[in-house]
Amino acid sequence: MGIAERKEKQKLEIRKMILDASMKLFVEEGFEHVTIRKIADLIEYSPTTVYLYFKDKDEIFFHLHEMGFAKMLELNSNLADIPNPLMRLYKMGENYIHFGLTHPEFYDVMFIQRAPMTVLNAMENCDWSLGDTALGALRNLLKECMDKGLIKEAPVEVVAMSIWGLVHGLVSLAIRERLGKLVPKDEINRMMYQSLNWLLGTIDRSI
Repeated sequence: MGIAERKEKQKLEIRKMILDASMKLFVEEGFEHVTIRKIADLIEYSPTTVYLYFKDKDEIFFHLHEMGFAKMLELNSNLADIPNPLMRLYKMGENYIHFGLTHPEFYDVMFIQRAPMTVLNAMENCDWSLGDTALGALRNLLKECMDKGLIKEAPVEVVAMSIWGLVHGLVSLAIRERLGKLVPKDEINRMMYQSLNWLLGTIDRSI
C-alpha cells in the first residue's frame, strides 16, 4: 500500500470514528447537548481535526441521517420483485419495523430526535434525496394500490400518515422499551407485525 493509499485509508477511518462517536452522543445526550468538543474528546482528537471533516454538528447529523435512509432503502431494494402492490405494501411495512428494531440508533437519529427539522431548515444546500425517496416510494405504492382497487380510495397523504404513524409509534415504543408494559417481552416483535397487518387489513378491499 502506497503513501497516498494509507493517507486515504486513515482519513476514512477518522471520518468513521467521528460519525460513530457522534451517533453515540446524539442518542445518549440528545442533539442539542452535543458539541464538536465532546465529539473530539470521545475520539481523542482535537476539535480542529473534526472540523477538517465536517463544518459543524449539523453536517454530521445530516450524514448520519442519510446513512440511515440508505440502509432502509437497501432493505426495500427487492420490493420490485413482488408483483402484487398490496403485498409490496405489507413487505415495506415489515421492512420498516425490522429496520427500526435492528438499527435503533439510526432510527432515533432519523425519526425521534427533534433535530431533523432544525437541520433541514438550516442546511439549504444539502440534498435530502434519500429521505424524500423513501417517503415518495410509500406515496407511489399507495396510489398504485388505490388505482388497482386493492385498497379503499382516500387521500394518499392521509393513508400514508396513518400507516407511517402506526409503525413509527410501534418502533418508537419498542426502542424506548415501553411495549413491555402492554405485552410479554418475548411477544413484542410478533405482535408489532400483527398490528401492522391489522391496520393494512382495515384498508384492504380484498378482505
